[in-house]
Order: sequence, then C-alpha cells, then structure tokens
Amino acid sequence: MAREQDPMLHRGIGMTSQRTRERLIQRLYEEGISNTKVLEVIRRTPRHLFVDEALAHRAYEDTALPIGNNQTISQPYMVARMSELLLEAGPLDKVMEIGTGSGYQTAILSQLVERVFSVERIKVLQDRAKERLVELNLRNVVFRWGDGWEGWPALAPYNGIIVTAVATEVPQALLDQLAPGGRLVIPVGSGEVQQLMLIIREEQGFSRRILGSVRFVPLLNGPLA
Repeated sequence: MAREQDPMLHRGIGMTSQRTRERLIQRLYEEGISNTKVLEVIRRTPRHLFVDEALAHRAYEDTALPIGNNQTISQPYMVARMSELLLEAGPLDKVMEIGTGSGYQTAILSQLVERVFSVERIKVLQDRAKERLVELNLRNVVFRWGDGWEGWPALAPYNGIIVTAVATEVPQALLDQLAPGGRLVIPVGSGEVQQLMLIIREEQGFSRRILGSVRFVPLLNGPLA
C-alpha cells in the first residue's frame, strides 16, 4: 500500500504530524534500531491515540508517558527494541504479550506478526486498548483479562512472548508456554536494578542473553477490575 494511502498516517495534526513522527523514526535509527519493518510500523502507527489528549503533543517524544492506574506507555525505543529482538530470527506466527497497557505495543506487534494474544490484569486499561485497536482496524489480537505471571496456558505454545513489565524472576509458566525455538523478551529485576533479557527455548533447556539496563513498572499478580 502506498504510504500516502495509509489511513493511519492521516490521524496526526500539528505536533502529531507525520513530520514529527519522521523525526522520531530518525532518532530510533540513530539509536541502533535497524529492522526496517519495525521502523515502518512505528512510523505509521498513531501513538498519540494511545495517550491522554493532554499528552498528545508529547506522543512522538522518545519517552515513556503515564496512562493512568500507575502504568505507562513504553518509550518508543523500548517498543522498537523489544519488537526487533522478538523478530530477530524471522517472522512469527503466534505471540503472547504480557501487559496490554495502552495497547500501543499490542498495535505494533499486530502489524508485525500473524496473531497476538494479549494478557492484562487491569480491566479498564485493556477495555480502552481494545477500542483503540478496533478504531485502527487491527483485528488479529485476542485479549485476556488475567494474571500475567500465569500467561495464557490454554492457547500455548507461543513462538514469541513479550513482557512489558519487570518481573522479579522469570515466570516458570511463561517458559513452559514457549514453543521450541521460541523467544521470550522480558525485563527482570527489581527497583533500580532491571535487565532486559532474551531467552530462547533450545533443544536442551534455555539460552539467555542480558541486553542491558531498563526501567519498567512491576509485573504484579492477580487481575484488577
């Protein structure tokens, strides 16, 4: 589809214009994001729809922003980095996301993989996210309101799992739900000491790579209405 025909590109005006988005893409590229599909999806996805109207003028800054309920929409660089890591070995069919949040990472994933299964413990956030994805006509996402530590075992295994909140340790349930060769991208730690990890399910056990320091809200137990 030609870029000028993409309906997502016409939703921004003023500070949310396409020119503003292009500056963000250039910054992500300069910071090391090299996957052209990831960059293109971020370019065309209207991030300002995923934040409160009062913060829309900051939507294309490379920073996390509050979305209510003590949660944040992730920094665009981190969304791009985690998506790129997930896709590093090639296209994915079935991905589980832990932490729907605003739905922005969900929207990015839905344009990069065939199917997304998104779990969120805060129902009001997930309900808003569903509305945004419907508005953008992104319909390859299935939602579950539940405990992210448990994942979504009924629909396992998954070729990829992405966790958008920091866990004190890698949840065993998520490892169990990873398909052979599957990739898990997850921040692990507590307080100021958090590390982004890539875990791959090998023939014998799991391989792990630490990819640097990050800052995420905590992965909490139990659903919250």
